[in-house]
Amino acid sequence: MGLQVIGTLYIPNITSDIVNNGITRGDTHYIITAGIRMLAVSLFVVAASFMNVLLAAKASQKLGQNLRNDIYSKVLYMSNDEFDKIGTSSLITRTTNDVVQIQNVTLMMLRMMIMAPIMMIGASFMAYQKNPQLTQIFVFVLPILIILIGIVMFFAVPLFKAMQKKIDRLNLVFREGLTGVRVIRAFRQDNWEQERFDVANKDYTHNAQKVFSIIAIMYPLMTLIMSGTNISITWFGAKYIANQSMEVGNLIAFMTYAMQILMSCMMLSMIFVFVPRAQASATRINEVLKMKSTIKENTQTKVLQQETADLKFEQVDFRYQGAQECAVKGVDFHVSAGQTLGIIGGTGSGKTTLISLISRMYDVQDGAIKLNGHDIQSLSLREINDQVSLAPQKAILFKGTVRDNLKYGNPTADDDQLWQALKIAQADEFIRSEEGLDTKVEQGGDNFSGGQKQRLAIARALVKEASIYVFDDSFSALDFKTDSLLRQALHNDSRLQNKVLVIVGQRISTIADADVIVVLDHGKMVGRGTHDELKQNNTTYQEIIKSQIKGAAVNG
Repeated sequence: MGLQVIGTLYIPNITSDIVNNGITRGDTHYIITAGIRMLAVSLFVVAASFMNVLLAAKASQKLGQNLRNDIYSKVLYMSNDEFDKIGTSSLITRTTNDVVQIQNVTLMMLRMMIMAPIMMIGASFMAYQKNPQLTQIFVFVLPILIILIGIVMFFAVPLFKAMQKKIDRLNLVFREGLTGVRVIRAFRQDNWEQERFDVANKDYTHNAQKVFSIIAIMYPLMTLIMSGTNISITWFGAKYIANQSMEVGNLIAFMTYAMQILMSCMMLSMIFVFVPRAQASATRINEVLKMKSTIKENTQTKVLQQETADLKFEQVDFRYQGAQECAVKGVDFHVSAGQTLGIIGGTGSGKTTLISLISRMYDVQDGAIKLNGHDIQSLSLREINDQVSLAPQKAILFKGTVRDNLKYGNPTADDDQLWQALKIAQADEFIRSEEGLDTKVEQGGDNFSGGQKQRLAIARALVKEASIYVFDDSFSALDFKTDSLLRQALHNDSRLQNKVLVIVGQRISTIADADVIVVLDHGKMVGRGTHDELKQNNTTYQEIIKSQIKGAAVNG
C-alpha cells in the first residue's frame, strides 16, 4: 500500500514536468522519456494495487472463515438455555449476514482506511510544494466536507444499526413459513402468513431505502464540492500563471493532488458510514462468542467406558429459566446394567425434559443425576455424550446416504454392524428394497415416511457404543406389531444385555416390559415400579391403562 501511494503521488509530478519542461519548450525527447517513466510508474502502481487488493481480500475472507468456525463451534456446545436466549433464526443471521458485514468493512479498512490518511497527508505535502498559496482553499473546503459527513453519519448510523434486527425478524418469519408450510396449507393460513412476511419485508425495505437514500445524497454533494474546488483552483491558479508566479504544469499537478485529497476524505467518509453497521454486527457476534454456558464442565477426564452401565436420579428438581413451577420435581429412580427404564405420562408431563437432563442439556436445581456412578456435573459434556446414545422424539436425518447417517453414531462401524442395527430397528427390509446402505437420504429424510425415519434414527442410536441408550418416544410412529418386534429385538440383542435402556412412551404396551417404570404427572413422579405393581396400586397408571385399553386387562 505504501508503494502504491508513493507511485500514485509521483505520477502527477511527472505530468507537471512533461508540461513544464517538455510541452512548453517543445522538447519531444523529454516528453517521450518522461512518458516512459510515467508508464513504468503506472505499471508499478497497478502491480502494487493488485497485491494490496489480493492480501486485503485474503485477510478479510480468512477473518470471516474464522468467525464462522468460532460461532459454529460455540453453537455446537451451547446448552438449551443459550439457544432459547438467542434463537435459531438470529444465530443463522449472525453466522451469515453479520459476518459478511464485518468482512466487507475489514476489506474497506485494509484498502481505504489505511491508505486514505496516507494519501491525504502525502497529497497535501505535494500540493503545498507546488503552490503554498493555493493550499489555503482547503481551509474552507475541508470543514464543509467534514460537516457534510457528520450530518450523513448522524442520520445513517441509527438506521444501519436497526437493519440487522430487521433482518433477524425477516429470517424468523421466512424460516417459520418454510418449516411450517404443510400446517399453513392445511389450515389455509397462507394469506395471513403472506401478510406477516410482507409486513416484515416492507419494514426492512423501508429502513434500507431510508439509509441508502441518505448515503446516495452524499455522492452528488461530494461531486459538487469537488467541482467547486476545481473551479476555485483554476480561477486562482490562472491568476498566478498570469502573474508568472506559477507554471501551467504545476497547476495541473495541484488539481490532481486536490482531487486525491478530496477523494481520500470521501473514502474515509464511506468507511465511517459503514463501520457502525459492522460494529453492530460485531457486537451481535461477540454476544454469541462471549456467552457463558450455564453448564460448568469438569476438565478432569474419567474413563467411563471401562465402568458398568448405571443410571441414577436422586430427588431431582428442575425449573426452566423464568418459570415459577418446576418442569420436573422429585424424580428418584435407579437402573443398572441389563435393565430397562420405562417413562410414561401425559402430554406436558416432563418426559422429554427428563431425557434432556440425562444428556445434561440443562443442569438440575436440586438433587443429583449419576451416570455410571459419577455425578454428571463432575463429567465433561464429551464424556456424557460418549456414554449416552439418543434416538430423539423428532427423527432428524441428514442429507447423504443411509450409511452416512448410521455412521454418525460410530464412524468406525463396518457394514455388518450397520445391518445388525437396521435389523433390530426393523428397518432392514425397506432399506434392502432400495439401494441398501447407499440409499439416498434427502434433507431431513423427506424421501422416507415418518415411521421409516424413526426406525433409521433408532438404528443410528444403536450403532453407537454407549452405556445408556435413550429412546425418546421413538416408537410413536410405529404400528403395534413393529413396536413389539423392535422391543423384542432390543431385549434379545447380546450387545445390549449389559447396557441401560431408557424408553419414553405414551403407550402402555411400549413400556410394559420395562424393569422399572416411572410415571410422571405434571412434572412430578407419581409412581415407580413394575407394570404389575403400578397396575395394582397407582391411580395415574390405572387411568392411563383405562384411557388406552378402555378398561380391558393388560397382561404384561
